[in-house]
Order: sequence, then C-alpha cells, then structure tokens
Amino acid sequence: MQLAGQARPPVGVVFDTGLTRIDDALAMAVLYGFDGKNEIRVISFSVTRSNLKAAAFCEVVGSFYAGAVSAAFGAVGRTLPIGMATDGKLAEDERWFVEPLERSDADGKPVYKHAIHRMIDTADPIAVMRNALTGQYDANAIVLLSGPATNLANLLALHGAKEWITRKVKFLVVAAGAYPYGPAESCIKLDVGAAQKLFAEWPTPIVACGAEIGSALQYPASSIEKDFAWTTMHPVVDAYRTYRSMPYDAPGEAIAAALYAARPKETYFQLSDPGTITVTPEGRTKFSASADGKHRYVIVNADQKDRIIKSFTEIASAKPVPRPRFPRPPQDKQKQQDKEKAEAKQ
Repeated sequence: MQLAGQARPPVGVVFDTGLTRIDDALAMAVLYGFDGKNEIRVISFSVTRSNLKAAAFCEVVGSFYAGAVSAAFGAVGRTLPIGMATDGKLAEDERWFVEPLERSDADGKPVYKHAIHRMIDTADPIAVMRNALTGQYDANAIVLLSGPATNLANLLALHGAKEWITRKVKFLVVAAGAYPYGPAESCIKLDVGAAQKLFAEWPTPIVACGAEIGSALQYPASSIEKDFAWTTMHPVVDAYRTYRSMPYDAPGEAIAAALYAARPKETYFQLSDPGTITVTPEGRTKFSASADGKHRYVIVNADQKDRIIKSFTEIASAKPVPRPRFPRPPQDKQKQQDKEKAEAKQ
C-alpha cells in the first residue's frame, strides 16, 4: 500500500519460479540477500510447479531470510502468501526440496517449520502477482521468471492486465531459453504455448538470460562449504547438498537473472542489440535483431566473470537481516499516542 508522504521505496521484485533446478533456490537466496541490503523488496513469490512441498520449501526459504512470509503463519507486518499453480494434480516431489522439509533436530522436531499442508494454505499465483504489482508505485517493479511461463501467460489473460503491467513494471527478466539461438531448453518445453504467448504479448521490455549464461557462470561448491559456515541450518544449503553429490558447481542461470534484476545498472553483463524473441513449436528460442524490438539477451563480460561469481556468493551467503515492521500511518500513530496519554492520566 502506498502511504502519502512516504519516500519512494526500492524496486519491488515479483519472482515466479518452476523450482525445477537448484539455481532457483540460490536465486531466492540472492533476492533475499538484496532485500536485506534494502536494494530491492521481494514483493511476491509464486511457483508454477503444482506441488505442496515445493510451495512449502519456498515458504521455508522466505521465512529463514525475512521472517514469516505466509499468511498461513498468522504473522503481522511483513507477510507474503506463496502462490501455487493448481492444475488438478500435484506434480512429482523432488528429493532436493523435500529432504530439507523432513530434516529434524535432536528432539525429533522439524528444523524448518512451515504451514503449507493443503491447497488452501497456498494462494492463487495470478492474484498474488496482480495484487503485488498493482500496489507498487508506477515503474517501480521488476518481474523475474525462472521456469515455465504458465503463470505469467495466465496473468496476461486478465482483463486490463497489459495496461497496469505497462504502468507498474520496468522490465521482465526471463531465465529460460538459449540465445541468440540454441537447443530447446527444459523450462520452455514444459509449456511452449505459454512461452510463445509471453514473448509475443508481454508489454514491457524483456531481458533474457539463457542456458549459455548458466554454463558460463556456475555457483561454486566451495562457497557452500565455506561461506555458509556461520550456520548449521540453512534450507538452501541443505537443498544444494541434496540436489547432487558434493562437490559440484551449479549452473547459475537463475542466479544471474536475479543479479541483473537487482542491479541492472551495474557493468556485470552486456546486453544484445534490441530485437524480438520468438519460440518455435519445438521449444527453441530464437532472437531476431530489430531496431524497434523490445527484447534483449544477456551476454557475459569475460573480464567480469570473477566479479559476478563473487557477487553471487557474497549476497547468497549473507546472514538474514531482521526486517522492521511497517510503520503505522500517521493517523494510527496519533491515535496510539492519544490512547497512551489517556491511560497515563488514569
């Protein structure tokens, strides 16, 4: 909610993820790290995977970094419901996000508590994104997609959506595909029709971060071993260790996209010339240069690679920063002061 007299807040980031790869979890850590530095605000989380444990893992990560993030906690102040797609069946669980939820302490109690056990404990992802975006100052939001485009394609289908997306969103970052042209990538293939609709109809500029970026910029296993030593209980670290036998370096496609979304003015990356991205029926992404195009893709600066990976590790491994409660509107503060004065006289 925008309150009169308050300064314009940092840009709000809407993150929609398929939770299909470990770099999606690392991207969450990066986003919350930037949130803790007050460079951005995480204003919406949603998953295209129709899976309660995937949604629960997102809630656990958000709670770890920022306090209670779900209305299911009954928390006040900073609350973010987890949006989850519902297609009539729950997608298969994956060990890397299930095992952290099952971790217990010496007393047999869950290490990471969450309150998502039924469909009703999640929210409609379209409503979550719509409410988050429409509540922002104009041109003060960024949308980050790492996964199938299903939820965003459905968001576009809302009446009047393109108008308020144009007004509120600076740009969309898509961590999917391969550029300028490459093999069909898994996140695109999961919903080709939605990807085609997204690139054809999304009304603001799009910056794509393809699989080639993930291969060039990998999150180092050494960071998992060393930089998180300040805690023995970290959901992203537990997920990383479970995803594959250690040690391994994880492709950083989604992490790079999160870094660009948070710091677009930095010199970490180059951008291609303007153009248009299209999606073939087989799920390939193709970039065609054009002066009036609204799409670009990220290119790695070779001389920036070490700096980028250092930023990855420093931000992702940062200790959570306690978030203050939202300030009361002036009229509420005055009422509280009047109440306290009246009680003091009694």
